[in-house]
Amino acid sequence: MLMAHPAVLARLVEEYETVSQLRADDRREPLRQRLEDVVYTLCVSTGTRDVEAALASARERMAAAWLVDADVDGAVAIA
Repeated sequence: MLMAHPAVLARLVEEYETVSQLRADDRREPLRQRLEDVVYTLCVSTGTRDVEAALASARERMAAAWLVDADVDGAVAIA
């Protein structure tokens, strides 16, 4: 399975959170459609079928990528 880059997942999670907060206060059709689009993209990007699982998977992958980056940045080269 192809896996989305952690930066892409971070952007999708951020957009989901923003649009879902706006959607709670505003019931306009464009916001509803955008939220559906983001949820669909998150699910496809994480190989899940519902938004809660997609968010959990995305956050897990982002955390794992952060740990790998931290490990690489903190590595000491021995010559």
